[in-house]
Amino acid sequence: MSSAPPTDRAHKPIKVLLVDDVELFIELEKTFFCREQFQILTAVSGEEALALAHKEKPQLIFLDLYLSGINGDDVCRQLKADPQTAQIPVIMVIQQGGEKDLAACRAACCDDILYKPVRGEDFLRASREQLSLAERRAPRIETQILVHYGLREDKLLQQFTVNVGLGGLFLATEALLSIDTWLDLQLELSDGLPPLACRGRVAWLNHPDWIKKPQLPCGMGVEFVDISEEQQQRLSRHLARPDVTSG
Repeated sequence: MSSAPPTDRAHKPIKVLLVDDVELFIELEKTFFCREQFQILTAVSGEEALALAHKEKPQLIFLDLYLSGINGDDVCRQLKADPQTAQIPVIMVIQQGGEKDLAACRAACCDDILYKPVRGEDFLRASREQLSLAERRAPRIETQILVHYGLREDKLLQQFTVNVGLGGLFLATEALLSIDTWLDLQLELSDGLPPLACRGRVAWLNHPDWIKKPQLPCGMGVEFVDISEEQQQRLSRHLARPDVTSG
């Protein structure tokens, strides 16, 4: 099922799939997006959600944990295991206070978790955050660059990257910081210039108890926040060098 998207000749509507077997929640969630440039798709079962996700390729999925047929965590796990749908952000929706439910969602490698009773501002915040991250997702190059990072410029830690792109980097570390922590970053590029300095934000974690990307070690995905165009060009030149990749 889908609702007609708003008319916008300049931009294609963003497809959002809402999955819940309680119609009241579906209708409530749809009202949260009524003023935004979204095309709303809805599903009431896990099987229908999987079929719609493959057919429509939505840019974002809100997925209730408990559904008729296949439960939401199993749906999420199947989506993330399929190369055709693995990059679609999945936000699980659960009841407050359920540690078992929270663990099930984390084990399914979802991208975010929201709690019932649902609030419009939470849905829109999570939507904008995940869609923004998806837009910035660019090919990452596996390479080791020494990064000095921390909360204060005069007290920085250091670690090597696992991969780097123009939008951010991944650091392998067990000393994890909270999501949304802002960092001072200094990247040691082998171009004979001073370190590339900018600000970053911890965007996601590969926590030992919540491995989001099994192909990566425990660590932090850091998004560049205020990197200038000149700095991006410098980083791009560095990443284009044939001796930069780690193999």
